[in-house]
Amino acid sequence: QVQLVESGGGLVQPGGSLRLSCAASGSIFSINAMGWYRQAPGKQRELVAAFSSGGITNYADSVKGRFSISRNNAKNTAYLQMNSLKPEDTAVYYCHCNAAIVVNIEGATLARDYWGQGTQVRVSS
Repeated sequence: QVQLVESGGGLVQPGGSLRLSCAASGSIFSINAMGWYRQAPGKQRELVAAFSSGGITNYADSVKGRFSISRNNAKNTAYLQMNSLKPEDTAVYYCHCNAAIVVNIEGATLARDYWGQGTQVRVSS
């Protein structure tokens, strides 16, 4: 199994910045994709920023130029730097990864999606 632990959420004024962290732990063979989603009240969960399996970075149009995703592969950790925050960025932010774990002594692996517990980001004056 893989566990994702997020940190860094909180209350910030419009125009401010926050940095979210997500650390993956467990019997990880490989991480194929990793990133951040968010869900505002009454809305569907949406992609914010993520690294795909090919190493490509994707951003939601609404955050381009303001948010930046980075990672430390050695630590299985992803970061989301959020600048110029707006009230509409208020949401619960979830870390996601698609990771492979070893499932038997022959070394077979199984990839699946994992989610963190979510961290609240609130942008308000």
